[in-house]
Amino acid sequence: MSNVKPVIVAVGELLWDLLPGGKQLGGAPSNFVYMAAQLGNQGYLASRVGADALGQEALQQLQQAAMELTYIQSDPQHPTGTVAVELDKDGQPRYTINEAVAWDFFEWTPQWQSLAEQAEAVCFGTLAQRATTSQQTIRRFVQSTRPDAVRLLDVNLREPFYGAQLIAESLELANVVKLNDGELVLISQMFGFDYGSQTANLRHLLEKYKLRLICLTRGAQGSLLVNADESVFQPSSPVTVVDTIGAGDSFTAALLHHYLRGSGLHQMGAAANRLGAWVASQAGGMPRLDPATLAQIV
Repeated sequence: MSNVKPVIVAVGELLWDLLPGGKQLGGAPSNFVYMAAQLGNQGYLASRVGADALGQEALQQLQQAAMELTYIQSDPQHPTGTVAVELDKDGQPRYTINEAVAWDFFEWTPQWQSLAEQAEAVCFGTLAQRATTSQQTIRRFVQSTRPDAVRLLDVNLREPFYGAQLIAESLELANVVKLNDGELVLISQMFGFDYGSQTANLRHLLEKYKLRLICLTRGAQGSLLVNADESVFQPSSPVTVVDTIGAGDSFTAALLHHYLRGSGLHQMGAAANRLGAWVASQAGGMPRLDPATLAQIV
């Protein structure tokens, strides 16, 4: 195995989750790339914050976490993104996502183009494509990666910021997809198909969009990974849930970590489940991995 660390980029939202107990820095791409870096990859976040106090605090916190800030743009006109988060009795979050914020206005720059061309993998989602400017920039970023690069779509549906056209166009861009069981139901309904099982529905998407891999997370019920050759179910690791913020993003980071190293579906699924479950047992989406937990993942 090469000692060169893969370059993994997440392009998308960086924001503050305003939780009942205080604010936490987050956003699915931010959570993902934070964990990807902790797993031993070169992780870069391509995002945008406001030139305001929350933006400065976000950059300071990322710097303290040893994350690279080079590709985070500063917006002089729009505020740093915030999301009001309420947790139900099971720790499941409900979001109110503020609009016309800095991450709605990504700029395409030579710096971002250079980063896209270097990437072994780019992770992008649907939420950050809600505004036209960022949607165009994200798609250009993904299209600027090398032909052999992994283009990982983390579906991440948040009302009211999605529709059938957005999802279909994003699937066309991707070659690896991760979604949860609720999102699979929504997509199946929007696209008008149901082949009688989750595995069959996933395989339909895999074949229709010529994907290399599609992965379904099912919370406490584990995960399901499907490629052209096989379908693998992985049971979940039992934990006491504190909150589920960032659990799916960490799952995706571990999944991609092993995918890039040529691991089989069983190993990918087991590592991803283990990390996702551990993050659900911690507060917020960016907990620091302890060495014992890290050793179980990599």
